[in-house]
Amino acid sequence: QVELVESGGGLVQAGGSLRLSCAFSGIIFRIDVINIMAWYRQAPGKQRELVATITSGGSTNYADSVKGRFTISRDSAKNTVYLQMNSLKPEDTGVYYCKIDQRGAIRTAYWGQGTQVTVSS
Repeated sequence: QVELVESGGGLVQAGGSLRLSCAFSGIIFRIDVINIMAWYRQAPGKQRELVATITSGGSTNYADSVKGRFTISRDSAKNTVYLQMNSLKPEDTGVYYCKIDQRGAIRTAYWGQGTQVTVSS
């Protein structure tokens, strides 16, 4: 059974930092499949947006709005993906979701339940 569990969200003042974790289980990373781990966020009244991605090979990409402030990483031994968020802004407020996307002959995506991040001004 696949499970993704996010943690680390909370309330922080602008300029502060948080580190989100996504612990996952039940997913097999095959070498003939492209595995992409990602963080998304959804602010109230807005669509879910991509924040950052990391491949199983370690390549990363970021939304322009978080470049230089957020860092995505993974610990393969712990089956965990992290999002280090520094210099937080009120506009970073939202529910943050972890996603694992497997692209092979069949494309499969797994989502976590989300963790709330609130940045006060």
